[in-house]
Amino acid sequence: MSEKREYGYVAAIRDAIRDRMEADERAIVIGIDVGLAGGPFTATRGLLEEFGEDRVIDTPIAESGFLGAAVGAAMGGLHPMVELMYFDFLGVCLEPLLNQAAKISYMSAGRIKVPLVLRTQMGGGGSSAAQHSQNLETIVAHIPGLKVVAPAMPDDAYGLLQTAFEDPGPVVYVEHRELYRVRRGERPPSSHRVPFGSARVVRPGGDLTIVSYSRGLHRALEAAEVLAERGREAEVIDLRCLAPLDFDTVATSVARTNRALVIHDAVRAFGVGAEVAARISDECFDLLDAPVGRIGAPTSPSPFAPSLEAAYLPSSGSIVAAAEELLEGAAR
Repeated sequence: MSEKREYGYVAAIRDAIRDRMEADERAIVIGIDVGLAGGPFTATRGLLEEFGEDRVIDTPIAESGFLGAAVGAAMGGLHPMVELMYFDFLGVCLEPLLNQAAKISYMSAGRIKVPLVLRTQMGGGGSSAAQHSQNLETIVAHIPGLKVVAPAMPDDAYGLLQTAFEDPGPVVYVEHRELYRVRRGERPPSSHRVPFGSARVVRPGGDLTIVSYSRGLHRALEAAEVLAERGREAEVIDLRCLAPLDFDTVATSVARTNRALVIHDAVRAFGVGAEVAARISDECFDLLDAPVGRIGAPTSPSPFAPSLEAAYLPSSGSIVAAAEELLEGAAR
């Protein structure tokens, strides 16, 4: 009997795209190197051979052009999936997303739909430096009309991408480069869907609520294991979806633990953590036994040197230190 292999994050994305293209002839893939090369990170490998160049479309290095074309294709009835090689390149193609995809349904009283999925990858950890390591999820989460998801686990990567394909509006699907190596669990059935706005309690606990997503979730789980060895049980929540945000799951957890720590790899200032922390303070203030903690990167471009990058990004050690401070009731 062969040994059971755990399911990989990239495989989950590839399977979700393939399953969607098999089920929906309107589904197309557009982007740089998505065809012959199989995608910059292999997520579209094999799709060109299976579905042909009319549905798997290699483009020039012209992000504004191919994203704009995809928005038009979606308005015209197709279901495009665009791959933006790096989240950092959002700056050269933001207009079609900000002013067209996100707004046209509202401006047309719902008569025009934009069933578009924009896949992109973010994050440091590989010495990719300042222009290829940014976490810009807050920018897109702040734009009305866009849904934003950031899966941390392979089963969620599959289920959220399938949900994104079925949504009538534009969805930004954010992957983290480090997570491409994650292997966990088994392939979910093709019917698997993860609803938007549904956070998940990944690890139960009663002493402290730790809220995160994407790469940060894995550092939070590592920190929770260390805390458990020291006799404190942290409840770890994976937001999974940033817009819409499932705050009810967070609030329910904080009501049990009376302490909260929010973590992300993005710059700490003005980040998703600031929004979550503000809502906890607004809506759960009477339940708190300590101020809400936040961990994020400093306000600086991501460094290239591995030693500096390791210090720049949140680590399980920094999470443990912040958690223990909160558990002692000290102000941060």
